[in-house]
Amino acid sequence: MDDQGIGLAREALKQIQLFWCLDDTDIEVRRLGGLTNLVFFVSLNGEQYVLRIPGKGTEEYINRRNEAHAAREAAKAKVSPDVVHFDEKTGVMVTRFVDHGVTMSPKDFKSRMGSPQRAGEAFKKLHSSGAKFNFRFELFAMIDDYLKILATKDISLPDGYAQVVKEAESVRKALNAHPLPLAACHCDPLCENFLDTGKRMWIVDWEYSGMNDPLWDLGDLAVEGQFNTAQEEEMIAAYFGGEPTAAERGRFVIYKAMCDLLWTLWGLIQHANKNPVDDFWAYSINRFERCKKLMATDAFGKHVAAVKKG
Repeated sequence: MDDQGIGLAREALKQIQLFWCLDDTDIEVRRLGGLTNLVFFVSLNGEQYVLRIPGKGTEEYINRRNEAHAAREAAKAKVSPDVVHFDEKTGVMVTRFVDHGVTMSPKDFKSRMGSPQRAGEAFKKLHSSGAKFNFRFELFAMIDDYLKILATKDISLPDGYAQVVKEAESVRKALNAHPLPLAACHCDPLCENFLDTGKRMWIVDWEYSGMNDPLWDLGDLAVEGQFNTAQEEEMIAAYFGGEPTAAERGRFVIYKAMCDLLWTLWGLIQHANKNPVDDFWAYSINRFERCKKLMATDAFGKHVAAVKKG
């Protein structure tokens, strides 16, 4: 891809009214990154934006209309930048650029003092905003959907995956015994989807967002951010404003395992689609092994029991 996709970005910008009739020299474009999509910084007449172009194959599992609605609702809740343009057919999106926002990583979450707290506060703001997302993010239904996609591809599941899904039936029953009220959730809290200014945490990329158990977001970020116990407690305290109940903490731990169970399949889809960004086979195997390790602990069983008790 020429110049990291800069040419493709400029062609996409020509289709957006805001950038019509402008010479290429009037617009600064540079690549920012992206795991499955192409993401670019765009500067025009002193205004700064972010352009997102969907990656190949993402249409198999992303509903762009749902994403557009969620991105706008999250912006209204003041946890995500304003959406300037969204084409629901192509998935091309332009949002405002977050000035002084540091794209987070596990290392940044350890080095930037207070960042787990700011993430917990951002989640609380989102979950309590009253926003309504169109999609219902349902863990076990999504596992089934991903398995159906993988059945159409030339790829095998990791050894023992079906057995672990079967063992997770006790988790499903515990979660359903006393379900929490659904909230608008991000559902894909990769570190790179967080932008930290040092004063507040912004959240971006709403492709997988939906109405969900809010403890999913906390558990998943703890995994993605490789949080240690102190970081987890900092985020949890900021979110709850104190000590969570045994059932709330149990849900947090359960979702640390279940996000790995789900995203194992997502990684296999990327591997089957030959996504060159990462070694997605290794990604999937590592996530699956981490899931099994946590589920095998005595503490995990106690957390499941606490959730079932309510």
